[in-house]
Amino acid sequence: IELKSGILNIFLKTGIIFTQVDLWLGLSYCDGKWNKVTVNKEGSVVSASMNELREQTLEPRVQQLKVNSPVYVGGIPPEIQNFYKELGLEQGFGGCMKDVKFTRGAVVNLASVSSSAVRVNLDGCLSTDSAVNCRGNDSILVYRGKEQSVYESSLQPFTEYLYRVVASNEGGSVSSVWTHVRTRESVPQNVPTPSRVHSINGYSIEVTWDKPAGVIGVIEKYILKAYEEDGPSVPIASAELADTSMLTGILTGLHPFTNYAVTLTACTLAGCTESLHALNISTPQEAPEDVQPPTAISFPTSLMMNWSPPKTPNGIITQYTLYMNGVPIYSGNGTKYVVKDLAVFTPHQFLLTACTLAGCTNSYQVTLFTAQLPPSHVDAPVPMVLDSRTIYVQWKEPVEVNGILDRYIIYIANNEQNFTKWNVIYNSTELFLDFTIQQLFPGTEYLIKLAACTGGGCSISEASTAITDESTPEGVPAPKAQSYSSESFNISWTKPEYPNGIITSYGLYMDGVLMQNSSQLSCYAYGLPPWSLHSFRVQACTAKGCAFGPLVEARTMEAFPEGTVDIFATVDGSKEVQLKWLAPDKPNGKLTYTVLVTGLFYADQ
Repeated sequence: IELKSGILNIFLKTGIIFTQVDLWLGLSYCDGKWNKVTVNKEGSVVSASMNELREQTLEPRVQQLKVNSPVYVGGIPPEIQNFYKELGLEQGFGGCMKDVKFTRGAVVNLASVSSSAVRVNLDGCLSTDSAVNCRGNDSILVYRGKEQSVYESSLQPFTEYLYRVVASNEGGSVSSVWTHVRTRESVPQNVPTPSRVHSINGYSIEVTWDKPAGVIGVIEKYILKAYEEDGPSVPIASAELADTSMLTGILTGLHPFTNYAVTLTACTLAGCTESLHALNISTPQEAPEDVQPPTAISFPTSLMMNWSPPKTPNGIITQYTLYMNGVPIYSGNGTKYVVKDLAVFTPHQFLLTACTLAGCTNSYQVTLFTAQLPPSHVDAPVPMVLDSRTIYVQWKEPVEVNGILDRYIIYIANNEQNFTKWNVIYNSTELFLDFTIQQLFPGTEYLIKLAACTGGGCSISEASTAITDESTPEGVPAPKAQSYSSESFNISWTKPEYPNGIITSYGLYMDGVLMQNSSQLSCYAYGLPPWSLHSFRVQACTAKGCAFGPLVEARTMEAFPEGTVDIFATVDGSKEVQLKWLAPDKPNGKLTYTVLVTGLFYADQ
């Protein structure tokens, strides 16, 4: 069935028999009103009628028509057009159809029974205003000239027009067949504000609207948009609805407890128009989202709990409930709570519940610890002397750690510093229970303390005593020999730099002979000749042996020379005398001589 150039053509093919019925309509159907078309086959008679016009044909050979394939109304899909080339089908029907019936039965709703419909809901029909523009006797001259194309403007949107070309010369004229064309739709005008908005829940709403009046063309889709009041001009949520027969739609993706302005947008192929005004609605409250677990400031026996409001409250928070180890310990509107009377460094599970009028939501569970303290008691370390320079130290882990053991520290002091200066000899987070102290001084008494530390601080033990084995002294000093008379020395010395034990005696050697052996640090030597040279050396001894210091030399003080000076004179001429003399028997020092001469001398002229 095809309507073309004012002719309703019926093509019927049964087997190899082809039947055609042509009903001339002219432009009688172009009046902006509904036209009733009937196609009928009764036996060998095939007929077609529109309103009062009717045409039929008789074909005795026509066979019974059996329909066992899809029925296409308004056109056929491109993929099967090649199978029916002999029909010469052109583009699909442009207009409106309603009340389609097959032989008998109810009216067929094309939108509901079609399996692959293309713009079934055609609601942009020819208006009565356009009827005068397509009647045969009232056709309008669009163009006269010699060109073979023309552009016509000022047409009505979404309106079907018929055109034909008349070619003429001096010998006469000839006309083309009528061809039809439809202008495009226009953008919808006066799109109404939604008539009703109903909240389904805090996240979605149901919107109802009236069909826009005066839309010229086919409404392809509706778009619902929701804007936050006093917010940006960009919609928070939108929904496209392709089923334009429905005047109700669901808009999702909203936020609970929020004020929205909802608009309606209607679209044709030419574009979209949004309603000038919006319908306001407030979504209801919902249970909170993103409830964060509580945090705490830890103390040894208490926890100061804190929490923040949910990131997405979805309403007014009416109550918080704090759970510890599965038991509620606080309910109220506050965001702080102190949990008291807890054990030191013990874990507890906490969970927070936040509620609105619509419901409650839990945070995830967290484990929080009370703060650490230093260990309650640390036993003194146990030292073991290995040799004169090494002590091996062992200790035990504290019984009450009061936290996580972090490190051990060993402090050491010795009697050389009167145990007033404590040095750290070991500090390690490797929680060994022993350590070897090396490079110590022989024969020295040491005090050793142990500190055990947690995140809460350190506890220090009592001191343990250890004395390294003795050795021979080292660094025995040189003595100082001072003479205050010509016959004696005052000799003194200090302790060795490294006694390496208890000094049992000091020996003073003068000229290689031991002249004193005692614990004294000085000696007085007398009865010596004046200006005599002597050597001195100190020996220091422990129970393990003795060691010498360096050798020094010194002289006694000078004294008056003793004896006579024998002098000898020899005359060497009239004016010279040579003198010689012998030293006194006991010089008693470094001698200087003075020659005294008396008598007459020549004077220089």
